[in-house]
Amino acid sequence: MLISKSVLLSQVQNKSCGQFSCQVRSLFLCVAATFEYTNNNKHNINFIRQYHSLRSNLANNNTARLATTPNASYANRNYSRFSANTILTGTAMMKLTDYDCIGFDLDNTLLRYKLTEMVELEYRVLSHFLIDVKGYPSKYLERPMVENIDFLQKGLIIDFARGNILKIAYDGYISKACHGTRQLTDDEIVDIYGKDRSWQVTSDFCKNLLEAWHGPLADDMRTLLDYFDMPASLVFARIVDTLDDANGNRPLPKYNIWPDILDGLGEIFTWEHFENDRSKYFASVKSDPGKYIHRSSDALKKWLTELRKHKTIFLLTGSHVDFASFTSSYAFGKDWRNYFDVIVCYAKKPGFFTKDRAFLRSHDTEETNEEIDPSKLKLGDVYTQGNWNGLMQCLAQKSKTTTPKVLYVGDNLIQDVYSPNEYSKADTIALAEEMMAEGMTGRASEHKDKRLLTSPLWGTYFLASNDEPTIWLEIIRKHAKLCVPNLDFIAAHPIDQEFKIFTQKMCTNGFYPNEPLCFTK
Repeated sequence: MLISKSVLLSQVQNKSCGQFSCQVRSLFLCVAATFEYTNNNKHNINFIRQYHSLRSNLANNNTARLATTPNASYANRNYSRFSANTILTGTAMMKLTDYDCIGFDLDNTLLRYKLTEMVELEYRVLSHFLIDVKGYPSKYLERPMVENIDFLQKGLIIDFARGNILKIAYDGYISKACHGTRQLTDDEIVDIYGKDRSWQVTSDFCKNLLEAWHGPLADDMRTLLDYFDMPASLVFARIVDTLDDANGNRPLPKYNIWPDILDGLGEIFTWEHFENDRSKYFASVKSDPGKYIHRSSDALKKWLTELRKHKTIFLLTGSHVDFASFTSSYAFGKDWRNYFDVIVCYAKKPGFFTKDRAFLRSHDTEETNEEIDPSKLKLGDVYTQGNWNGLMQCLAQKSKTTTPKVLYVGDNLIQDVYSPNEYSKADTIALAEEMMAEGMTGRASEHKDKRLLTSPLWGTYFLASNDEPTIWLEIIRKHAKLCVPNLDFIAAHPIDQEFKIFTQKMCTNGFYPNEPLCFTK
């Protein structure tokens, strides 16, 4: 007997399908596509037979897996974020030309770094600061970063007091954890964080992401959001190992390491240290920019030039104007400012989207103390600090629209994706180089820094254990329209190119050019 489309869809969309892993997605999509484009039942029947067979096999496999999982609390978590009932629907699209104004972050967005070289430099400078200035033993800190390169991943969370590093799911559930550099077993995670593998701090963080930025949660945890603070996880872990060794290979009751690491990050990235070369990180980049920074492609430059002919383009970066000018001049050329109508540096995101800081005028590569009324902002000038509402006043003048429709593009998921979308209602595009490093469907992994960006220890950046979305994937699909490995993938197309986007019903469609391989394994 042939099964009707409505019956099949009702079975696929039934919540009981939520337990199935990503393996069924491609088949479900094939079934949906078949129904969408043909009414030929003879053509459909093969897909339907495969559907029933796979559905039965997966159900049996899932039952067996649950029965043999040692930690019941770990196995019995129910989830349906990426089950068939969230994907078998229509397709929504977007075009850049739908927007009046388009803004870009700079670092790791318009400007790409040679990540392995950059992260190694950051690790080396930070560890030497902690040895030379803070007095930590060099036993572990001086070891090459590459010895523990599997330990590194963007998006890890540090539990200051316990000396632990965590990977969490969308709701704060702790899927993996390490004490120092030693991976904790499932039973150890339960012993520390309870049978629900939940820490109130991370659970609260998932409910309000800015609480860990400047709220009370910042006293207990740190999220390592991008490639600038990524090596701090290994520095922290190696110091924990050092202290445990000195304590007879036993954990301390409490660790107080993070304030020293924070001082080290300040020493590296404080903007005044760029000009006076106090920061060995800045000094190294200045002396040999080609070692750490990619030149921008001609295709990206032409695309930006064409985009500016039709739209108002702005640069909104957290980098100070002197560092932004130096790196942009190397990547784009001395005329880098000509790609933008408005440039705002040292924007202090995410506060730029939530606070009312004054704009300050910039003179050449220096910030002045002269405050500028938002209504007096001029196109073509460079400003520092400021706020979103003031910037919108300026952009409205250029776009000749009282409420311009704005798109913002960036890599930092809290600063550049969550905050502008949640608090300023701008649409966003997220960048994640992990897509290319881990590989995408139909495309082999081809990232130069694959070894750094793929971790056998932590697993895929996008999924937690049991195929649940990480908090970072949850931000991407909820607050971004699109996610790409880098902007060259978009710049390869005309500015009016249509792209599939994330929606509540289409939770992987927004990955371009293809979804990460982890969704099909």
